[in-house]
Amino acid sequence: MIEEGKALFLQIAESVEDSIVDGSLAEDSRAPSTNELASFFRINPATAAKGINMLVEKGVLVKRRGIGMFVAPGARTQLLAERRSAFADRYIQPLLAEARTLGLTPDELAQLVRERAHLHTEGTTR
Repeated sequence: MIEEGKALFLQIAESVEDSIVDGSLAEDSRAPSTNELASFFRINPATAAKGINMLVEKGVLVKRRGIGMFVAPGARTQLLAERRSAFADRYIQPLLAEARTLGLTPDELAQLVRERAHLHTEGTTR
């Protein structure tokens, strides 16, 4: 699962975030410890701690003294909002710019998206 060229602590943070977003790590549940993450990913515990601390600073995880890290209430909602915003910046803005260049109206663009979504849905159910 380790990606070349991306800082390990970022990959750890993203892995925990993915688990929160997909629901496999629920709010108020105990998050994996730095030692568990270090063992699973076969990395230095300090690197895992850096990823976990990043999530604490972000408010996604909270430390409960003596018992570990837990998923903060509202963490999933926060992460979904961040990802939606990043999705819009990365994909929707360029899509809108290209649609303007092509002279597509918002209705025409929406129709293209619906058509492609329909084709994609059909392709996955066969």
